[in-house]
Amino acid sequence: MVPLHTVLGPRGTSIPVKKTTLSFLLRGNRLQTHADKKKATADLSPRSSFCEPWYSNKGSKGASLRVSLLGANRPRSLGLTGQSKFAVAKPLQSTTIREISTKSFQSPKSTYASLHLDASRSLSRAEGRRAAFLHRQQLQHARRIVVKLGSAVITRMDGYGLALGRLASIVEQVAELQNEGRELLMVTSGAVAFGKQKLAQELLMSLSMRETLSTKDSIRSEEAKSLIAPRASAAVGQSGLMSLYEAMFAQYGVKVAQILITKPDFYNNETRQNLNSTINELIALNILPIINTNDAVTPPPQVDEEISKKLDIRDNDSLAARLAVEIESDLIILMTDVDGIFNKPPNEEGARLIDNFCPETSQKLMFGEKSSVGTGGMESKVKAASWALDRGTSVVICNGLAQGAIKGIVQGRKIGTFFTNSSDGGLEVEVLTKNARLGSRLLQSLDPSQRAGAIKTLAELLETRQPDILVANQRDMEEAEKSGLSSTLMARLRLTPAKLNNLAEGLRQIASSSLDTLGRTLSKTIIAENIVLRQVTVPIGVLLVIFESRPDCLPQVAALAMATGNGLLLKGGKEAFHSNQVLIDLVKESLSTVGATGAISLVTKRDEISDLLQLEGDIDLVIPRGSSELVRTIQEQSQTIPVLGHAEGICHVYIDKDANVEKAVKIVRDAKCDYPSACNAMETLLIHEEIFHNSPLFNKVCQTLIKENVKIQAGSRLAKMLTFGPPLADTFKVEFSDLECIIELVSNMEEAIDHIHRYGSSHTDVIVTENEETANSFLSSVDSACVFHNVSSRFADGFRLGLGAEVGISTARIHARGPVGMEGLLTTKWVLKGDCGIASEFTEGKRNFIHKKVPVDGEYVCDDIYVEHQSSS
Repeated sequence: MVPLHTVLGPRGTSIPVKKTTLSFLLRGNRLQTHADKKKATADLSPRSSFCEPWYSNKGSKGASLRVSLLGANRPRSLGLTGQSKFAVAKPLQSTTIREISTKSFQSPKSTYASLHLDASRSLSRAEGRRAAFLHRQQLQHARRIVVKLGSAVITRMDGYGLALGRLASIVEQVAELQNEGRELLMVTSGAVAFGKQKLAQELLMSLSMRETLSTKDSIRSEEAKSLIAPRASAAVGQSGLMSLYEAMFAQYGVKVAQILITKPDFYNNETRQNLNSTINELIALNILPIINTNDAVTPPPQVDEEISKKLDIRDNDSLAARLAVEIESDLIILMTDVDGIFNKPPNEEGARLIDNFCPETSQKLMFGEKSSVGTGGMESKVKAASWALDRGTSVVICNGLAQGAIKGIVQGRKIGTFFTNSSDGGLEVEVLTKNARLGSRLLQSLDPSQRAGAIKTLAELLETRQPDILVANQRDMEEAEKSGLSSTLMARLRLTPAKLNNLAEGLRQIASSSLDTLGRTLSKTIIAENIVLRQVTVPIGVLLVIFESRPDCLPQVAALAMATGNGLLLKGGKEAFHSNQVLIDLVKESLSTVGATGAISLVTKRDEISDLLQLEGDIDLVIPRGSSELVRTIQEQSQTIPVLGHAEGICHVYIDKDANVEKAVKIVRDAKCDYPSACNAMETLLIHEEIFHNSPLFNKVCQTLIKENVKIQAGSRLAKMLTFGPPLADTFKVEFSDLECIIELVSNMEEAIDHIHRYGSSHTDVIVTENEETANSFLSSVDSACVFHNVSSRFADGFRLGLGAEVGISTARIHARGPVGMEGLLTTKWVLKGDCGIASEFTEGKRNFIHKKVPVDGEYVCDDIYVEHQSSS
């Protein structure tokens, strides 16, 4: 390899920065004010760190222009002050030293495409200190990452040799991230285990014939283990371990380098600077450093007073933390053999995984025993992680045995325990689900009038607190408009006094209907004398409702959950944050009247929906409400929890040849224009050819729709009939959710039904006709959740159909279909009562079954039923 100084000049040589480079840096980082530019210019002066020699005696972290100029060496902010925006330089994905030194800096898009702002941490860095990420989602922006592999992760259970399958998976993930342009470092164990395997083989060769043929395992006996010293094992295994890594990473085109470290390397300024420069040189050359403590030697025990204030290196956890802080890494991933940090040892009852960990709570933890093959333990990991977090490096402790853990963490997935200093006081979603389960049981135990009373209280609060709700909603509307939210979502987001009054009225309907909903007997059967079976309604359990933009659905769904005794978690879109917060406070206030505030909660923490969908056993049913893309995504991601909903609302209106023209025009206008973003709005209008030719229907429909600013597209058959007509539709299988629709001609009702089945979504379809026979045929033939005759498709709504409200409209064929109200949120259980019912008596012929259905109301005495006993054959 050619030494760097032969390329960049001797030590002490400065690399000049052209004015064009400076001006671009100012533009690329969006420095707005004159003061910003003046300050940035000062920072790029010959006295600044940007023009330090590439390898100076001061131990500059930048070993090349790629490192020192573009941020791998991190001056990560330009140190701006005041009210300006703070700039953060991001390293290039992959650029060689020669390319940078010879390339003109006049192409911003190609050369500096990766310069970006990191607003989450720029303020803290501008104040002269590094700040760790506050939320998991920000880990997607982690640039420099240290991956620490614990002994328990890559070592076999017996401690002899490596678990090659797990190691190969980890290498693949690290290599992929490296090839994406991130800067990866690995702190690895395994040398001792690898060495033990080799020494054990040598020990086997030295055994006598009698010892070799013995049934006792001579290699793994305590006496043999004592002969295999750890330091000797480390010395033997180090070279083999690196050869293995080199071979594995070579499969992905990644080159590696080994760095052995001892504690004194951090205690001397010169060695620390050399270490930093070496690591940065390797990173600049796109070489992945693999680091380990030099276990073949014993470090001196003396530590001077100044150094003792820093983290003492006792194992690879503390090494990874100390190293990450030294090189200003964004993230450390500490991989172990457990899922993360638990509030008590994982094998104890009541142990719960802590997803987000604040070091201030570490005193409440109970630590178990460390792994038999490691040198640290969970307590060591927590101390090392807390130390690194306090110095601006984010940390995640995760299970290295889990597939895809590293990439999942970098993608912001909820994996392992994330260390954060965030003051977010929201409860973990796992805690919320448990509260919801307990709240559900409490709601079931209440008298029906008590549940109805809580719902009526919520209805009253929607009316009396209307000003507060509208102020919060207006704030959401203003922020949504600034962010460029689509007109469809804006329409769903808006709350009005009329909407809130309708909500309150719907909630009172729910309260009235709920009195005989829960615990209702659906059937009663006399099984045998003095044995009665009843089928009764019970709640499903804990529901997760995910919605976007629609804050009005929050009180609707909450009221239905109260009425049916279900626990409920709500995950709303960020665009309705303020509206949802006010509404959930009202829900909590109404629940407090019956002592069940925990039954319904709004998930406010930044949990990914994909992570919520993994809570099998805690959540019983997922109900998405929003765009077809949202519903489809949830249906695809939820592998174990049932999903109730519809992916699309492609609704049709068919105007038959016997339709009344005036009725048809009114129905079409209402179906399309009343609320075009709703899922029950008309998307395709089908017109019988006969009424198209023999009446003014088509012209009247078009004039009405155009007057409402509806964009019309034509189907292929309609387009052939018109010389100058609407543009041709690309496809019939589309949900516009806007003032837009398609018009097509059909020859008869059967063709209309075929079209609906081919392009529809089984949501809601309408026929307009005065012919009862035709209408009945249409209603029985169309396989949709809702089929209407001479009624607008907008009636496919829980409130309009007398259900009070709905949690959504289901196009599924199991459990619930159409608008899902209270009935759709219930299931049943079987209640059997008797007086010493013994199954063997029936088997032996001593008693006979009756199995007689009886009315569910009233009491029926089994003795009054004559039963002819038959002897058992």
